[in-house]
Amino acid sequence: MQLKEFSVTLGQLITEFKFEIIYGPEGFEKIEITTDDVNRPGLQLAGYFDYFEPNRLQIMGKVENTYVEQFESEKRYEIFDQLCSTGIPAVIITRNIEVFPELVEAAKKYDVAVLRTNEFTSSVMNAIVASLKVSLAPRITMHGVLVEIYGEGVLILGDSGVGKSETAIELVKRGHRLIADDAVEIKRVSDRTLVGTAPEIIRHFIELRGIGIVDVRRIFGMGAIKDTERIDLIINLEPWVEGKMYDRLGLDNQYNDILGLSIPSLTVPVRPGRNLAVIIEVAAMNHRHKSMGYNAAKELNERMMKSMGMNQ
Repeated sequence: MQLKEFSVTLGQLITEFKFEIIYGPEGFEKIEITTDDVNRPGLQLAGYFDYFEPNRLQIMGKVENTYVEQFESEKRYEIFDQLCSTGIPAVIITRNIEVFPELVEAAKKYDVAVLRTNEFTSSVMNAIVASLKVSLAPRITMHGVLVEIYGEGVLILGDSGVGKSETAIELVKRGHRLIADDAVEIKRVSDRTLVGTAPEIIRHFIELRGIGIVDVRRIFGMGAIKDTERIDLIINLEPWVEGKMYDRLGLDNQYNDILGLSIPSLTVPVRPGRNLAVIIEVAAMNHRHKSMGYNAAKELNERMMKSMGMNQ
C-alpha cells in the first residue's frame, strides 16, 4: 500500500463548474490546487493578512464586492494589489457580479486568474469544497475486490488465488454490483468515510483464472457495475487452517485500519464446499442489521444468560 498526494488543476475546476474566464494569464489552466478549502477574503480586503493561506481559491460574493465598492478607484486598486500580491491561484466572482477593472488590473500584474459564475456564493463554495475533498483526498491502492451487496460496500481481501474474483463473479450473477477487481483505489473523503473505485484502465474488467479477462459490463449489463462505492465492511478471506479457532458467535468486533479509519471486518476461512458468495451476502445483511441497532449474537447471548438465570 502506497500513500500518494494529489492535486487538481485550475483548468479542471473551470471545466467542471463552467466558470467564465474574465482574465487568465499564460498557462493558468495548469495551476495546481493542493488544498481542499476555499476562502472569502473579507478580512484581507480590510487589510488583515495574519494567518492568511494564499494557496486557497478566493471567492468574492455580494458582501465583499459591496464593501470594496464604497472606495475610490485608487483605494480599490490598492486593496486588490495587496490581495493578488500574496500569490493566490485565482479569484472567483459569484452571482454574475460585475468585475471591478481594478481587480483585473491587479490580477494582470501578478498573473492571477479571475473567474466568474452566476451561482450563489454559498452554493458554489460548498460545491467546490466537496469536489476538492474528493479530488485531493488521501488515497491508497489495495489488492482486493470491491462489490456492492444490498447497498453495503464490501471490500474482499486475501492472498492471490484464494478466490476473491470467483466470489465476486458469483455475487454479480446473484444480482449485486462490481466496483473493482484486483486493484481498488481507496480515498478518505471525510473523517468517517472511505470510498473505493477502480483504476480507469481496468474498470469493469475481472480476471478469472482458467478463463481470462471478462468484461462484466458487457456480459451482465450496466446494472452489474458501479463506478464508486463507500466501504462499509471488509471481508478477509484466508485458507482454512485445521485447529485454528475461528469466531463462531460474532460477539467480538474486528476492525481493519485504512487511512486512519477503523472499518468493521470479518475473517472468513476458505475450504472446498463453502459457498463464499452466500456467506458474504449474509455477512453484508448482518452488518446492515448491526448498523441499524440489532445484533443477533448479543440477542442470543442475552437469551442464554436469561435462561441460565431462570434455571438457577
